[in-house]
Amino acid sequence: MAAHPDDENTRLLAYLAGERGLRAGYLSLTRGDGGQNLIGTEQDELLGLIRTQELLAARRVDGAEQLFTRARDFGYSKSADETLRIWGRDEVLADVVLAIRRFQPDVIITRFTTLPPNHGQHTASALLAEEAFTAAADASRYTEQLGELKPWKADRLLNNVSTWNLKPDADMSAYLKLDVGGYDPLLGRSWGEISAESRSQHKSQGFGVPAERGTQLEYFKPLTGTQPKSDVFEGLEFTWRRWSGTEQVVRAIDEAVSGFDARAPHKSVPALLRVHEAISALPDSNPWKAIKLRETEALVAACAGLFLEARATEAMAVPGGQVALSLVALNRSPAAFRLVGVTLPGGESVTAGAELADNKPFKLSRTVTIPERARISTPYWLRKPVAGGLYSLDEQDRALVGRPEGEPSMSVIFLYEVGGKRFSMVRPVVYAWTDPVRGELYRAFEIAPAVTATLDRDVLMFPNGAAQSVSVELAAGRADAEGKVRLEVPTGWRVEPAEVPFKIATRGDERTVRFQVTPPKGASERGRLRVVVDSGGRSESWRVRTVNHEHIPPQTVRQPSEAALVPFTLATKVRRIGYIPGPGDRVAESLAAVGYEVTLLPEERLASENLERFEAILVGVRAFNANARLAIHHERLMRYVEQGGRLIVQYNTNSRVGPLNAFMGPYPLEIGRDRVTDETAAMTPVDPNLPLLKGPNRLVAADFEGWVQERGLYFASKWDERYKPVFAMNDPGEEPLRGGLLVARHGKGTFVYTGIAFFRQLPAGVPGAYRLLANLLAQ
Repeated sequence: MAAHPDDENTRLLAYLAGERGLRAGYLSLTRGDGGQNLIGTEQDELLGLIRTQELLAARRVDGAEQLFTRARDFGYSKSADETLRIWGRDEVLADVVLAIRRFQPDVIITRFTTLPPNHGQHTASALLAEEAFTAAADASRYTEQLGELKPWKADRLLNNVSTWNLKPDADMSAYLKLDVGGYDPLLGRSWGEISAESRSQHKSQGFGVPAERGTQLEYFKPLTGTQPKSDVFEGLEFTWRRWSGTEQVVRAIDEAVSGFDARAPHKSVPALLRVHEAISALPDSNPWKAIKLRETEALVAACAGLFLEARATEAMAVPGGQVALSLVALNRSPAAFRLVGVTLPGGESVTAGAELADNKPFKLSRTVTIPERARISTPYWLRKPVAGGLYSLDEQDRALVGRPEGEPSMSVIFLYEVGGKRFSMVRPVVYAWTDPVRGELYRAFEIAPAVTATLDRDVLMFPNGAAQSVSVELAAGRADAEGKVRLEVPTGWRVEPAEVPFKIATRGDERTVRFQVTPPKGASERGRLRVVVDSGGRSESWRVRTVNHEHIPPQTVRQPSEAALVPFTLATKVRRIGYIPGPGDRVAESLAAVGYEVTLLPEERLASENLERFEAILVGVRAFNANARLAIHHERLMRYVEQGGRLIVQYNTNSRVGPLNAFMGPYPLEIGRDRVTDETAAMTPVDPNLPLLKGPNRLVAADFEGWVQERGLYFASKWDERYKPVFAMNDPGEEPLRGGLLVARHGKGTFVYTGIAFFRQLPAGVPGAYRLLANLLAQ
């Protein structure tokens, strides 16, 4: 149990599931929305969606299960008290208790301790683990969970002692130890190799790691419950002998194991059926009965190479529409299987009565109708607006709390017989296509709106009362989609034209329509814009956002099509900006949206580009971390500054694990780990008379209101006296930090290093952040 995706110990999980054959899971309190993105520009809930899928990809490698709570990763926190206040301690504790009662673990392992200093969400995960260990066993706590679930008392709570920052000669004799570096000859891989592949799925966080081989020790400290003296699993029974009356189950399993032939696994089907019969005879009160019945049925199918699939001919369909399904049942072994029938989406049963002969597929095609009131496909935790410390769920999604994903949009049930026993297997309907480079790919079938209307931006900025062109991309979920699209805006705002008719003949085609939106004269209050599509007798508002990365399945988020309207005053002295992009960075597009002429300058273009044509150059977040070759251009960039240019470098990281060796500025400058996480922290000018505070925008206290997640991160910790700090700021109870924004003159020009989180504030539409950056660009 820990706080975020990538906090888990994949080496330990791979060992527990693979070597020891235990049911292991990782409970991540959050989906990682507040992290940073090394592979794209997705932030907030879209980043959380990516990191959810990265966790699932990791679990497919190491064999463990994945669990969550409703807690949101709101960014770095310096205290558990702040974390639990924002999340709501009781609500998140309820979710942890729910996970324990569902999973029914013997052992709970924390990845962090309750002792600060630490990331507050890390510390909170350890505190909640200790509290939930007791609460889950208490029948008077969270009684609304009880019914099908029962109170559950885990045997012990351990802390997996962190060793990454220990000295090589550290004395670890006080801790329990476990060698997780074993090797599986059937797989031809060590658990260290498997766990490295698992951990390397966390690509958005840049967590690719090398494979490990040989002895790998993990250390543990007992916290609560029974106190093992010499072995982590001391005194725990992990066989069926744990319960009385299971002798027949044990005998049946021993026979199946002893008779297994890896080159002819189908020969084990009769023995597995006897295992299934023995488990079926156990009382329903046995906590492992249902789990092991499902696992045995899956083994029967796997040993026979049974392939069951339900494909849709299209990736999506609309409510009330139709979709053609192609069903395949294939027995790839000599074992005798018979397909009894299938149950289609909607409940229609189709009798098959077909013998599944060795490697000869049974095929069935059917067209089904999507119910008119079918729910539109989207991740269940993103159906409602995202705000605060917890995801809000629709009432009908409450049963999904803690699940990685919701139910498939459509499923098919296959009913088959083997050895005189009937089994059913549920298969989600999928869509498959062939990529010329990557080969056959799959994605979940989805139910889509008849028409989506997606704005090109989530936040629409209106500097100085100027009208803005607003683009809406219409996409047809069905053929012959027609109607009208209009914008709903607050009173006093003007939209031209009032509505735009459209007609899209082919499903999947797109069309872009544009409106002119003008704020009221002198407007300064934020508002909301909503796009409405009137079509087919319905008025609906849907936008669609897609997430596509090769290491995870394609993801689609459908939500109401809305945007923030932000009128504000902005004075600019420069227009032509060069932007050296960093990972996970939308600053360039945000600046372009308020009138700057922005030219992207990837590293390969810097050598030949005439830098003097730019009035200012910005370097994106973590650009020097992500691309070591940028250091080659340091001399040229400094010459640009010396001759009168303005160069602003946004934050880069620097740590023992990932040291920053590149020179960024004209004078010595060292980046530290300091940050200010309180987005409301006072921004106190070091010198109130500094010109950049007065022009071209006169900055006032209101410019630092409404910021999101944090003030800044990775501040400078040491700097040459020629750098001048602009602000002092601090989190509650801490000393003021001055390394968040440093300005230095160099020749005729200006160099700036800033840890201020412009990369979050500009896409969020924070006017003061635009005004501050405009002043920096003008120096």
